[in-house]
Amino acid sequence: MSKTSKNGTFGASLLMLLAALIWGSSFVAQEKGLEQIPNFTFLAVRSWLAVLALLPVALIPHFREKARLARAGETPKPFFTKDLLKGCIVCGFALCAATACQQIGIAHAGAGKSGFLTALYILMVPLIGLVVYRRRVSPLLWACVAIALVGMYFLCVSDTGRMTLWDWLLIACAFGFSVQITAVDRYLAKGVDGVRLSLMQFVVCAVLSTVAMLVLEKTDPAALLGAWFPVFYAGVLSSGVAFTLQIQSQKTLSPTIATLLMSLESVFAALGGAVFGERLTPFQLLGCALVFVAVVFAQLPIGRKKPKTA
Repeated sequence: MSKTSKNGTFGASLLMLLAALIWGSSFVAQEKGLEQIPNFTFLAVRSWLAVLALLPVALIPHFREKARLARAGETPKPFFTKDLLKGCIVCGFALCAATACQQIGIAHAGAGKSGFLTALYILMVPLIGLVVYRRRVSPLLWACVAIALVGMYFLCVSDTGRMTLWDWLLIACAFGFSVQITAVDRYLAKGVDGVRLSLMQFVVCAVLSTVAMLVLEKTDPAALLGAWFPVFYAGVLSSGVAFTLQIQSQKTLSPTIATLLMSLESVFAALGGAVFGERLTPFQLLGCALVFVAVVFAQLPIGRKKPKTA
């Protein structure tokens, strides 16, 4: 590997680590914001802020490329494609459902516990690949699933003796994110632009959550103004900036390294919750450790066949 390549990988790793830090700390921002405004109001406003943040990132390169091709006498490609529209609908619905469940869970279960349960999407993604696309799953992954289930027991059941509604919502949130990640991977493989797909999935999420807000909730403008910082942080930084950092990083990093760095969001969520006074029992800390070990080992290439060289 050349020195330039090493520097590029190191820089991309730092960007992905920063994205994980923003995502992890956003659990605390969501928890604080939801103390003041209802769930779908929070989701609608943060989604529209994400749209505003991603709009110039998606449009400026498109118009530059359009102008370049026009000077060369070539026909520019359209901004919207059939695959982009299909992808944004699938990803937008999954994102909206997952985030709504996550926010309700965070409001009742706390940032630290929610962060580790959300990280289960890293285990669910290959399992969905097995069920939907018949992709083989290694014995190591099955062992990681078993470890994660034990960790979930200590994290969710040991303190109350049963799974609560909020625990199930957080697990549903992890499943929703795994569906969204699988769909993003599918449509990126079809040549859909990642930034445009991100923008349009947030448009779909914003529209859905706005409708739910108008039907189900009453929004107090004064409360919304009082929660401006958590909403801004979750919308612009967590949704807009962090997702852009993820896309830029994944152009350089291998999927294994990228996913390992993404999984650190659960650690940052727990640390953020601790800073604001959340305390986990010893059994819950053990559960967090087991879930984190399962998430990390699920990404290691142990026991996987190396691809044949040409």
